[in-house]
Amino acid sequence: MSKDETATPTSFAHPRYWPTWLSIGAMRVAAWLPWRLKLWIGRAIGLAAWRFAGRRRHITETNIRLCFPELDEDQRARLVREAFIANGIGILETATGWCRDPEHLRHRVTFKGQEHMARAQAQGKGVLIIGIHFSTLDLGGALHSLFFSADAVYRPHDNPLFERFMTRARSRIFGRAIDRYDLRGVVRRLKAGHNVWYSPDQDFGRDASVFAPFFGVEAATVKLTAKIARMTGAPVMPLVFHRNPDDHTYTLEYLPALEGFPSGDEVADATQVNAVIEAAIRRHPEQYLWLHRRFKTRPRGEPKLY
Repeated sequence: MSKDETATPTSFAHPRYWPTWLSIGAMRVAAWLPWRLKLWIGRAIGLAAWRFAGRRRHITETNIRLCFPELDEDQRARLVREAFIANGIGILETATGWCRDPEHLRHRVTFKGQEHMARAQAQGKGVLIIGIHFSTLDLGGALHSLFFSADAVYRPHDNPLFERFMTRARSRIFGRAIDRYDLRGVVRRLKAGHNVWYSPDQDFGRDASVFAPFFGVEAATVKLTAKIARMTGAPVMPLVFHRNPDDHTYTLEYLPALEGFPSGDEVADATQVNAVIEAAIRRHPEQYLWLHRRFKTRPRGEPKLY
């Protein structure tokens, strides 16, 4: 039985949940702040984390050193700092996406590539949407809901109170929030004609992955993307989302569905997915979630990178 199943509203009154309640309250308040104030607070959070979160800074520095060997030391240091700032702002963007009606931001978003989605949907099947872990991910999901409906695959949170808050928020944005381990649920929804938003750009361990290049580095890449496509026949559609340089508007863009996918070759399929994700990240590299250990799992015999 999961933590969320054993937790009750009464148990959430326990003092151990008070910090969580405070965080939820802060997110609800932050969602309604003026836009410029959100940006200022987000930058301050990001800079504080950059200065004091030594472990996360080390992970980010390692990722950027591995992925951008063409940059000199000063350029990499600048990108690390910008990544922390972007992810700090992302906290306020997430609060906005979870706690407010996305309609109030319609004037801030430009949606491109809708013809690719229309072409995929014309096949009469659900579409598997490849999301990417940009700092703007959850706000991107909220704005996406203004144009197309989709379910979302997500990782349940370890804190049952925050899990309940997060799931309810995402269920308001998406048609259904699906546990990342619920393969049957994903397949069932796609076969029923629903679109499913799924982000394959994290390290889920050796058993679930093959090694494929990501920014020229062998990365454990999930096999599930190709497996879902094979089981359902669903087109696989990359979705790119970023905050524009003006810091006040956003661009959401569908790219053409992957061609010849799945091919039957797990490594080739993983390489194709990684190449699309890498190209999207290179547009706005500072907005990617470099703070996570993308290269945690290494090929046998290779030393750990972090």
